[in-house]
Amino acid sequence: MKKTAILFIFCSLPYFAQNLQKVAEDIKNEGVQIYRSEMASWNGTDLFLTNFKEKENIGGYFSYLENDIPRCIFFSKDNKVIGTIIFPTNYKPENAKLDLTVREFSDVEKEYAAIRQKALTHINNDTIFKRYNNTNLNLVPIINPKEKKVFVLTGPSVNGVMVLGNDYVITFNKKNEIKKVEKLHKGIIVHSNAEIPKESIPEGGSHTHVLEDWPYITSTDVCTLMLYSNSFGIKIYSVISEKYTSIWNAEGNKLVIITNDAMKRIQEDQKKRHP
Repeated sequence: MKKTAILFIFCSLPYFAQNLQKVAEDIKNEGVQIYRSEMASWNGTDLFLTNFKEKENIGGYFSYLENDIPRCIFFSKDNKVIGTIIFPTNYKPENAKLDLTVREFSDVEKEYAAIRQKALTHINNDTIFKRYNNTNLNLVPIINPKEKKVFVLTGPSVNGVMVLGNDYVITFNKKNEIKKVEKLHKGIIVHSNAEIPKESIPEGGSHTHVLEDWPYITSTDVCTLMLYSNSFGIKIYSVISEKYTSIWNAEGNKLVIITNDAMKRIQEDQKKRHP
């Protein structure tokens, strides 16, 4: 897709269908939530493991926002909090506060721990969840006033790799019972920059969505692109389904979704203007 067409699309946002703008806004906001949780977990894990010696006692971890402040919690095998890391909004480890005081879960943390554990148990007993070599399944609990979800992302265990796909969402009711389990992508997409010279790394990328329930870019896609765009040099990323094209602008963290018919008209117009 030519840069002129992309620029036109982002400059013309007010003219696209309002319902698709709302869809894009909701997907982006959820993606940012997942991203902020993952950033706290990434940095919190490094900081905690550097300072905590009794690693055989670690039961797990999760991250969440409290008053918009990112927190990463590590708990023991007997479900006691053994580490609390509070981050500034820039997530810099040198500015984080690490507390290794052993304590009980707070009421908020009990909710996160409960849905995380139920999700983990379900994952281990449901064949819908796939595992691949050199990857881990990362659980990201997200609680909002109207819903509780655990997102399951596939993260690489080797450097120079970005994984999209093989992700899932488990939705819970108010009683922390599983309502629905959904697969977000049909397969797995692996991008590697390990053997590509930096000056040759493409500035964009794309993949297709074929599952009927997920015709747009997913919030997990947005999270992954936010996590890896800088290291992969990604500026524009597109997700294309049968009816829609979703375009993520990594430089401005902006998302636009348009119909493929509208995209075709824009491209034809740009060809006439810029032959």
